[in-house]
Amino acid sequence: MIRVYRPIPVERLKLLVFDLDGTLIDSAQDLCNSVNAALKENGLAPLEDRTIAGFVGNGAPLLVRRSLALAAGVASDGVDEELFQRAYAFFLQYYREHKLDFTYAYDGVLEALKALAELHGGQQAKTRTMAVLTNKPVRPARGICEGLGLADYFAHIYGGDSFPVKKPDPLGLRTLMEETGAAPEDTVMIGDSQVDVETARNAGAWSIGCAFGFGPQNLMETPPDVVVDAAAEWPKALSPKPASTCSPAPRA
Repeated sequence: MIRVYRPIPVERLKLLVFDLDGTLIDSAQDLCNSVNAALKENGLAPLEDRTIAGFVGNGAPLLVRRSLALAAGVASDGVDEELFQRAYAFFLQYYREHKLDFTYAYDGVLEALKALAELHGGQQAKTRTMAVLTNKPVRPARGICEGLGLADYFAHIYGGDSFPVKKPDPLGLRTLMEETGAAPEDTVMIGDSQVDVETARNAGAWSIGCAFGFGPQNLMETPPDVVVDAAAEWPKALSPKPASTCSPAPRA
């Protein structure tokens, strides 16, 4: 179901920017396995998968730091820095080798991207671009997109280490706007968490929230302009006539 809180002027959109984890792909199991491998390597007990998955979305360093803190029974800012550096390096190495063991594109993602490419084909193809902006390190992000057949749909794939700051800082989104000649009102950020909504807000762009991802528990803390329950709904949400509407919510 599509819920519209503030109608997006889809006819003028030039840039569609997608989050990766929890939006295009379900990478939870490989991330959890990699974190637990790093914990085991450093003599710490594993955490439950659902606990680790709750830390996804703010970048790999914070994912590892929060997991270490919980496993060691300390505050996040109390994690020994040498331990963190050692565990983070191991996590990255392990994840690069295992990033596609269990990771898959959500149902309907490939079909939706194909439909969006066709929906915005013809004359609009010259002015409308799709891109990925994730807090995941860029090398595994690109590798996953290539491995799952997603990469060809995107003109740009940027990760959490592509810029000096991560989402929700708007630098990455604003860079994509500059590179594609899109204004904030011509841009929509599509993601599953509050981080993605805040990124859009901080850049002055529109937002579509994905209720099927990792972050539904906080997605509505900063309400998106539109919420969808499945990737298959993206083309409909981005067509001139959304399926259904709710009472408009004020845009921050």
